[in-house]
Amino acid sequence: MRILVLGSGAREHAIITALLREGAGHEITAAPGNAGIAQLVETVALDPTKGAVVADYAVDNDVELVVIGPEAPLVEGVADALRQRGIATFGPGKQAAQLEGSKAFAKRIMDAAGVPTGRAMRAGTLAEADAALDAMGAPYVVKADGLAAGKGVIVTDDRAAARAHAEHYLQQGGVLVEEFLAGQEVSLFLLSDGSTVLPLSPAQDYKRIGDGDTGPNTGGMGAYSPLPWAAPGFVDEVIETIAQPTARQLAEEGTPFIGLLYCGLIVTERGIRVIEFNARFGDPETQVVLPRLVTPLSGLLFAAATGQLAGTPRPEFSDDAAVTVVLASEGYPDSPHTGRPLFGLDEAEQVEGVHLCHAATARTDEGFVATGGRVLSVVATGSDFAEARARAYEAIGRIGLEGGQYRTDIAARVVEG
Repeated sequence: MRILVLGSGAREHAIITALLREGAGHEITAAPGNAGIAQLVETVALDPTKGAVVADYAVDNDVELVVIGPEAPLVEGVADALRQRGIATFGPGKQAAQLEGSKAFAKRIMDAAGVPTGRAMRAGTLAEADAALDAMGAPYVVKADGLAAGKGVIVTDDRAAARAHAEHYLQQGGVLVEEFLAGQEVSLFLLSDGSTVLPLSPAQDYKRIGDGDTGPNTGGMGAYSPLPWAAPGFVDEVIETIAQPTARQLAEEGTPFIGLLYCGLIVTERGIRVIEFNARFGDPETQVVLPRLVTPLSGLLFAAATGQLAGTPRPEFSDDAAVTVVLASEGYPDSPHTGRPLFGLDEAEQVEGVHLCHAATARTDEGFVATGGRVLSVVATGSDFAEARARAYEAIGRIGLEGGQYRTDIAARVVEG
């Protein structure tokens, strides 16, 4: 199959790695890709947010399936432009992508569908934000209404910090002040063809920059899968009470969700609640979910894109454990230092069960350099979490990046039981 993958991060690197692992001879192109992806497949310098440009390329090159990785092209309506040209596309259209593009839209859909979530108040002014903070009380949860690259959320007991966060994001649009929910967080990906949903394997990610969940939120510093502590029937409950009602509501509103429904969940004393929806594969959870996938990914993506999930069996996963640790630049997430050389990448991939997914790297005559905040994901699989975790940290210990930072406690709790 001729497949075009849009995006330039570690998530897209993980998707392409999974497609190549099938050994089916797919002709894969990435746009724009990154230096790590360019070692695997052809990359083309297309702006993935320009629907007409992407659609022209897909038609001219007989692309049979387009997989949209990041959120920005989805919110810009790139999937709509592709479908108008008859291209099978994995990714929701512009309206359905508002499930991620607007927290207020997502809350409205959840309310209409009867999906369990926390209370929320939208604020468009600082005075409204103050009133919402007073109404919700501490701990304060403030979220940017629009896209914020995973950094638009603050959870704090400090009212001044919560107010400052609201004030910052009010300049870019509205904010939501939400009820604080306590419990274990879970990321669950579900494939959707607009009516039928099929689950992938749950994962847990680590959002804060520092060990012990300290410091500011980031795009994600690590993840692991599966979740041995998840209750039996957890996935079925999410399908029945959250994913399927959401897909049904969007379909009834004439905006069917075709693509990857990311459910950011929390298991509270009162049951499972939705923290947020995303409209695409999560990063870094994709890096630990896809290496365990036994069912060919290409078939699943094409079935979702063409409305054929109803006759598709649930995806199968290996019993392996998977752990990923993110290497970030000094200064991330606020002001990352870039342009610094990377050393030891080949040595890291010599560790058994390890591969790297590049996020922000460039290739020079001397080797790779870091070009962004989250530089790469070190992904390791093993027969159990102790083995996978040990491999991941042995590998990242072989990588050199001046000022580089990573968490040392990814999957530690699950190893300790």
